[in-house]
Amino acid sequence: MPRLLASLGGVGFLRPAPGTWGSALVLPVVLGGPWACLGLALLLSLLGWWALARLPAARSDPGWVVIDEGAGQSLALAALPLGAGAPGLILAFLLFRLFDIIKPGPVGWADRRKGPTGVMLDDLFAGGLAAAVILALRFGGLLP
Repeated sequence: MPRLLASLGGVGFLRPAPGTWGSALVLPVVLGGPWACLGLALLLSLLGWWALARLPAARSDPGWVVIDEGAGQSLALAALPLGAGAPGLILAFLLFRLFDIIKPGPVGWADRRKGPTGVMLDDLFAGGLAAAVILALRFGGLLP
């Protein structure tokens, strides 16, 4: 069960770019609005920490572990208003993937942590940064 959860039902074994597949898997939750996105981020975070604590092989963040991407992407999506449409969805996806890959500031710091906390936290920070950019754009009137 922990391996199934950590790989989001096996999505983490898709190639190429399993993290991108894991991020894409949760995109439909945006249809439920910000609260659904936050709820999924919380659920995946809790399940991720639980699963990773039971999988010694997953503590170094192997590519097949994508529950962290699902949680972080859900957090980024939570910054979008209900009915944001394709442009908002694409922006949230691209910003999250960018921050997850380049690991700026706190994302890189979290990525260097050991164990389940490091595996989960860097993606949650990447999702939080993506959400902050989206909210800033919305506040500045550049996004609906």
